[in-house]
Amino acid sequence: MKEVTYGLDIGGTNSVIGIVDRKGHILAEDTVSTRKFPVVEDFVEACFSIMQKLEKSLNNNVKIVGIGIGAPDGNYYNGTIEYAPNLLWEGIIPITNLFKRYFDVPVVLTNDANAAAMGEMIFGGARGMKHFIEYTLGTGLGSGIVINGEILYGHTGFAGEIGHIIMKPGGRDCGCGRQGCLENYGSATGLVRTMHELLGKRREKSKLRKIPCEELDSKKIFDAAKEGDKIALEAFDETAKILALSMANAVAFSSPEAIFVFGGLANAGDLLLKPTRKYLEETLQIIFKGTVKLLASEIPESKGAVMGASALVWNEILNK
Repeated sequence: MKEVTYGLDIGGTNSVIGIVDRKGHILAEDTVSTRKFPVVEDFVEACFSIMQKLEKSLNNNVKIVGIGIGAPDGNYYNGTIEYAPNLLWEGIIPITNLFKRYFDVPVVLTNDANAAAMGEMIFGGARGMKHFIEYTLGTGLGSGIVINGEILYGHTGFAGEIGHIIMKPGGRDCGCGRQGCLENYGSATGLVRTMHELLGKRREKSKLRKIPCEELDSKKIFDAAKEGDKIALEAFDETAKILALSMANAVAFSSPEAIFVFGGLANAGDLLLKPTRKYLEETLQIIFKGTVKLLASEIPESKGAVMGASALVWNEILNK
C-alpha cells in the first residue's frame, strides 16, 4: 500500500485538496468552495467527504500518513488560523484540531508562503539547500525563509513577512493598516498601481492608455512590455528595483544560497528576473556579492499550493 499525504490549500474563495506521494506526484485532486461554508466545522466536514471520495478513486490502495494545510495567517506552532482577513471565519480557528476529529494522523499547518517554501525544499529547486528564501508574487507578496533547513517561524509563528517590511515610509496604503509595505510595490497588484502612476506622469504613447482603469491587470502590462511598450517596461523596471532592494536587505540578515520567485508575477520570466538580478547584485553589500542566486521556482504554479502543503508532512516525517 502506497504511503501518501493530503495537501490542502485553503483559499478565500475555493480550497484545493490533493493526495500527494513522496515524489510530489498529485495522484488525485478536487476543490471545495470555501465561501459556501461560513461555519468552519461544516467546511471541515465537506473536506472529509471529498477526501473519502479521493481515496475511493484510488481504490483505497493508499495509506494516509498525514495532512498538510496551507492557509492565510496559519500558525505552525498552534495549528490555528488567526484573524485571516480574506476568510469568512473570524478570530482564531483551531483548524488542525478540527481535522483530527476525522483523522488519526499528524496534521500540520502553516501559511501559504511558508508552504510554498517547503514545497521548493522537498520537491523543487531548493532540494539539498539549507538556506534560501521563497518570494510568492501574486495578488499580494508572501515569503518563506529557510535557515539551516528549517522554516523560520520566530517567537509568534508569524516570522518572515517580507511583504510587510516598510520600503517607502508614508507610501501606498496597505491592507495590514500601515503604509509603504513592499507588498504594495512588488506584487502583481503593486505592478498595476505603478503602471497607473506612470501613465499619469509620462506622455509617451502606450496601448494601455485605452484600457479602463478597473480592467488593467498585470497580464495586460506583461503583454504590452513584451511588445516593447516603454511605459510597461518602466513599470517592470520600477518593480524590479524595489524587489531587489528588499532582497538585498533579506540577504544581509539570512545570507541565503538562493532566492526563488513563485506565483503569477514570476511568470513574467526575464522581464522581471533579469533587471531584478542586476539591481540585486548592485545593491548587495560587498561581502555578499556573487553569493546568492535569483531563480524561478521549479514548482508548477497550478500545483504548488497542494504540493507545498503536502511537503509540510513529508518534512515532519523526514525530521523524525
